[in-house]
Amino acid sequence: MQIQDLPFSDPGVPDARSGPRFLWWLFRNQLGGQLTSLAWGLLHFVSVAALPFCVGLAVQAVVDRSGTRLALVGGLLVLCGAAIALGDTFLHRAAVTNWITAAARVQQLLARKAALLGSALTRRVAAGEVVAVSTGDVEKIGWFVEALSRFTAAALTVVVACVGLVVYQPALGVVVALGLPVLALAVLPLLPRATRRADIQREKAGRATELASDTVAGLRVLRGIGGEDLFLDRYRRASQEVRHAAVRSARMWSLISAIQVLLPGLLLIAVVWHGVHLARQGRVAVGELVTVYSSVMILTYPLRHFEEIAMAYSFSKPSARRAAGVLALERATDAGGSRTAGLPAGDLYDPATGLLAPAGRFTAVVCGDPDLGGRLAERLGGHPAEEGPSVLLGGVPLDELPLESARTAVLVQDKDPVLLSGTLRDLLDVPASGDVEAREALAAAQCDDVLAALAQGSLDAQDPLDARITERGRSLSGGQRQRLALARSLITDPEVLVLDEPTSAVDSHTEARIAQGVRDLRAGRTTVVFTSSPLLLDRADRVVFLHDGEAVAVGTHRELLRTEPRYRAVVTRETDDEAPSGGRAARGDVLELDETVLDLEEIEETA
Repeated sequence: MQIQDLPFSDPGVPDARSGPRFLWWLFRNQLGGQLTSLAWGLLHFVSVAALPFCVGLAVQAVVDRSGTRLALVGGLLVLCGAAIALGDTFLHRAAVTNWITAAARVQQLLARKAALLGSALTRRVAAGEVVAVSTGDVEKIGWFVEALSRFTAAALTVVVACVGLVVYQPALGVVVALGLPVLALAVLPLLPRATRRADIQREKAGRATELASDTVAGLRVLRGIGGEDLFLDRYRRASQEVRHAAVRSARMWSLISAIQVLLPGLLLIAVVWHGVHLARQGRVAVGELVTVYSSVMILTYPLRHFEEIAMAYSFSKPSARRAAGVLALERATDAGGSRTAGLPAGDLYDPATGLLAPAGRFTAVVCGDPDLGGRLAERLGGHPAEEGPSVLLGGVPLDELPLESARTAVLVQDKDPVLLSGTLRDLLDVPASGDVEAREALAAAQCDDVLAALAQGSLDAQDPLDARITERGRSLSGGQRQRLALARSLITDPEVLVLDEPTSAVDSHTEARIAQGVRDLRAGRTTVVFTSSPLLLDRADRVVFLHDGEAVAVGTHRELLRTEPRYRAVVTRETDDEAPSGGRAARGDVLELDETVLDLEEIEETA
């Protein structure tokens, strides 16, 4: 797999039972790249390890005054130098390819899982953790997958060099062969503590990232209530905790690095002392002593990869565990898409609440609990947060449809829709039926002032549709973002459109025009709106009132105002002290409701 071949047509089905299993699955799926990296690594490391033998032979040739042997050794040194350069170049190339392809595979898997779960993902996993997994954790996982083949090449080189030294000079080679494993394994007792400290650092960093993302997302609200300093202090404390944890982790890793420097030095001293003693006895030639001494010096280079693989594994293991935790998540209800027929049509019905939205009608839903309303809106779209009976569309359970078909049939716009950066034309370039033009949707959503504001901010745009939108639409007000998101939903023109509080940040006059525009544009299509706004409710063909998770009343807005006290309390924000004692409104209350209706009509006429 080459970098230019990314992204993968199919990243595969990961083994998400645990972090180590996930890492092993990634390694097996890149076996070709790993073997390539191993081959180039062996060429590079073995050539490096061969240099001391060549130097020792050259020294001995000088001592013996043999020009022929010296010339031959010179040729071997040239070959080793060329092999080192060639191996190092292609080892780096293969290693980077393995790293990028592993990271890209994980990112594709995470993106696919996010698309599958939809908004349920951030309810089951903290937003900060999702950000950490898809950014820093992906890099650490790629690092370990890439380093594994280099470590294997280094380990094999150390074994080959030890065997060669034992054969070449047994008296000194045995000392090196016994000492090198000690060097490689000496840091193992410190790794668990280093790993724990690294885990603590990453946990604190994840919490700080989550706090930062939440603060940025609610920055406009924080400014409105003067809460910036409070959240700034919280983030400052979280940042300092991350810093202290990072320092503690770095101390442990610096100790490991110091041991990796100290022990090879001690081994080198022991080899030189023993070698000089043997040379005085005439048991070791000068060239052999130089060879063994140089080998100990050179082999510290591949031994460094033992430290790197330990560090890479300690960092990637918790990252892989978090990634596997996200990838192991499944939809609350999923029948595996057993139906393959065309898209169903008809009434939308939720057996859990008794909510019925007749086909081709504008249905408004009033729910006293906004969170319950949001969960119901998502369940109507076929991605519930918890297990329960499936929503039916035309009598067909949405859970039995392929996910793509279910989302094509029913589109849900949640309370906080996201606007991606780019031009307005890009924002509105979504899969659609083609029956609704962009300007029709923008007009129905009352986006004239939004277009003017965007055009004013993009002086080089001749067409308002070419005006640029900043990330998440942060340069726009909450009401402007809502209207652009509504226009995007209207363009898709799905069979069923579910809107969750689409005008909560819009003024009453604009809201009245939006209510009429959505009603006219969606004529003949099924539209479900979760709202408590009287202006939207008055335009609906029917209103369903939910209480304690069940549909308890159905009718028009004005009928329910007169006949259902609980509905009236939710819509008019009536308190318990203001509510009439009986089940029906008193005569004075009826007159007051009539005045409220007249006020709504005046607002609509003015709009």
